[in-house]
Amino acid sequence: MKDRIYKIMQKEGLTNAEFADKLGISNSSLSHIFSGRNNPSLDVVMRIHKACPYVNLNWLLYGEGDMEAAGPDISGFALATQTPENPEFADKLPTDSEFGREIRSDNHVFPPKESVVEKIKYIEKPHPKITEIRIFFDNGTFEVFKPEK
Repeated sequence: MKDRIYKIMQKEGLTNAEFADKLGISNSSLSHIFSGRNNPSLDVVMRIHKACPYVNLNWLLYGEGDMEAAGPDISGFALATQTPENPEFADKLPTDSEFGREIRSDNHVFPPKESVVEKIKYIEKPHPKITEIRIFFDNGTFEVFKPEK
């Protein structure tokens, strides 16, 4: 892909720095792509396509087809060409009655949920009692103290 990006940059007649500025990426990011250290991210590919919309995305991504798209970009919806004034698409457009049609139903598919009441029960526990105390000394000995009951 780096070779295809380089061809786009040559077609634009830009230096590495100018092309990076046009894409809105750092010069080092572009340099890493050309050196093979990094592959271009999806963000970089999208920036290339936005900056150079004539580039065929299949060619850019996969190396298939020509560099320049033959007609309008087919990667998005070409809604501007599909108007009633364009007879080629007039029969494929939905009618006004098909837009925003709502069907009202009084039947509920899911019954409303019942409210759940959560009760918290507090259990009193007796306070813990000391059963044994051990004191360790630096000479390796220790003493145990037990409270009297």
